[in-house]
Amino acid sequence: MDLWVAVQALILGIVEGITEFLPISSTGHQIIVADLIGFGGDRAMAFNIIIQLGAILAVVWEYRRKTLEIVVGLPKEPQAQRFTANLLIAFLPAVALGVLFADLIHHYLFNPITVALALVVGGVIMLWAERRQHLVHAESVDEMTWQDALKIGFAQCLAMIPGTSRSGATIIGGLLFGLSRKAATEFSFFLAMPTMVGAAVYSGYKYREVFQLSDLPVFAIGFVTSFIFAMIAVRALLKFIGNHSYAAFAWYRIGFGLLILATWQLQWIDWSTVQG
Repeated sequence: MDLWVAVQALILGIVEGITEFLPISSTGHQIIVADLIGFGGDRAMAFNIIIQLGAILAVVWEYRRKTLEIVVGLPKEPQAQRFTANLLIAFLPAVALGVLFADLIHHYLFNPITVALALVVGGVIMLWAERRQHLVHAESVDEMTWQDALKIGFAQCLAMIPGTSRSGATIIGGLLFGLSRKAATEFSFFLAMPTMVGAAVYSGYKYREVFQLSDLPVFAIGFVTSFIFAMIAVRALLKFIGNHSYAAFAWYRIGFGLLILATWQLQWIDWSTVQG
C-alpha cells in the first residue's frame, strides 16, 4: 500500500468521523477534502461506504445500553414499541425519495459549489431556528409522537442535497417541531443507524464491482479512524449542547461556505469543474 494513499485514508477517516454527527455536513466536507487531496475514482466510492459504517458503529456502541433495552423490550414494552415505530416512520421518507432521486442528485448536485451554497443557507436557517422561541413538548425521545417522527423524517430528506447535513436537518427540524435540544440530538443519532446502514447496503450492492480485496488495508485505516473520531465527536457534542446552542456550528457553516465561494469567485480554485 502506497504511503500517500494510507495518509489519504487517514485524513478522510478523520473528516468523516468528526463531521458525520455534527450539523456541518459530512458529505460536503468529504467532497471538498477528497478533491483537495486528490482521492477519487471507484476506490473513493467504495471507501466512503466503509468509513460511514465506521462512524455509525461508534453511535451503536455509544448507545449500546439503550439499544439493547429497546431490542429486549420490543416484544412486550409499549415504550420500546413506540420508539421503534417512530424510528421506522422517520426512516421511510428518506428511503422512498432516495430510491427515486439518489442518482439524479449525485449526478447534478455532488460538487463543491452546491456544497458551499447549502452550507451557507443551512447555517442561516440554523441561526434563525436557534433564535426563535422554543416551545418544547418532548423533553426526551421517549415522549415523541409519531407525528414528530414523520416531520423529522421529511426534514431528513433535505440532507440528500450535499452540504445540508443529515444531522443538521434532523436536529434543527426537531427543534422547530417541539423537541428539546437533547431529544432532537439523540433522535438524530438513533435515526442515523437505519438510515446510514440502509444507504451503505444499497450503495454497496449497487457499486459492488468497485470493491477490491487489494483495497482492504486502505479501508481498514479509514474504518478504524472514522470509528474513533466519531466516538469522540458524539461524546463532545452531547456534552457541548448541555450548555450551548448550535449557533457556533451555524457560523462555522456560513464561514466555510463563503470561503469556498470566495476561492471560486477569485479563481484561486476552479471548484466548478469538480464533480463529486
